[in-house]
Amino acid sequence: MNKFTMALAATTTLLAANTYADDNVSTLSAVKDRGYVSCVIGNSFPGFYSLNKAGEWQGMDIDMCRGVASAVFGDASKVKFLPVQWAQSFTSIKSGKGDILSKGMTWTLSRDTQQGLDFLDTYFYDGQGFMVRKDLGVKSVKELKGATVCVLTGTSSELNIADYSRANNLDIRTVVFDDSSVRNTAFFNNNCDALTNDKSGLAAQRSAAPNPSDYVILPETISKEALSFAVKQNDSEWANVVKWTFAAMIAAEEFGVNSQNVEKMRADSQSPVIRRLLGVEGDLNNGLGLPQDWAYQVIKNVGNYGEVYERNVGPNSVLGLDREGTLNALWTHGGLMYAKSFR
Repeated sequence: MNKFTMALAATTTLLAANTYADDNVSTLSAVKDRGYVSCVIGNSFPGFYSLNKAGEWQGMDIDMCRGVASAVFGDASKVKFLPVQWAQSFTSIKSGKGDILSKGMTWTLSRDTQQGLDFLDTYFYDGQGFMVRKDLGVKSVKELKGATVCVLTGTSSELNIADYSRANNLDIRTVVFDDSSVRNTAFFNNNCDALTNDKSGLAAQRSAAPNPSDYVILPETISKEALSFAVKQNDSEWANVVKWTFAAMIAAEEFGVNSQNVEKMRADSQSPVIRRLLGVEGDLNNGLGLPQDWAYQVIKNVGNYGEVYERNVGPNSVLGLDREGTLNALWTHGGLMYAKSFR
């Protein structure tokens, strides 16, 4: 059995093992008793979640889930990944099969209020765009009048393109798919004039094309896409664990703490904030139900937000996305990444 088959078998086992959640049992207690975090992801989104050549999950969403496992168990490996189709994303959390939804999901009002979920923090600010074949000669979305566009069904992208087409009298015809890999194949086989997705997704899909230079991402951004975590609704104890794990990654970057220097910072730093963050002093862990060194474990095992960004989606990654000058920069550099106070 190769590692890809093993990954599929593990997913099948996870699906079978997890039945509908008992609403009387907190997620944190269930996770501790089970011995691992169950993280709901998609099938493949390079830079965010995908299998490498060794059959191991990697990506920004993967690291976020490993961060939560580090906070709870002090061990980033104590997480199992549950890849699901888009239509199963919400039910996987509501049923208790998954503990965290981290799969490039846009935070919207209807999802936050009608799907039995609580959205927490935005870990990547994105926007919807369009990709076309370079030989089509299209320079703007406004030139796609009457075009066919491949899109994933049930997503905010499908709704956004309908609004944009109507507002701009473009008469765009959508070709919808349940599976992103089938959608991508259809586009690369010239079954659609354009492919629409979040721009980070378009960069990922172009990088996987047989000849990436044959495709161009058009300049317009037609929506705001706040990619965010979600957990089961009304479980504040577990929501606190997830959102403060992410906050620890942001705070660590702001204060200059990373996976390479965290041991020294924990031993030598005289900064009260850093000492509280790393569990050297104070009792901030008590309200979370976590060990005193939970944030130290997150940073040691996974890294700060900047490290996670750079290795998965940054300029030297497969996506090659610059962070400087974007909303994903720290607030001190003009972005929106901002950790609440560790006090």
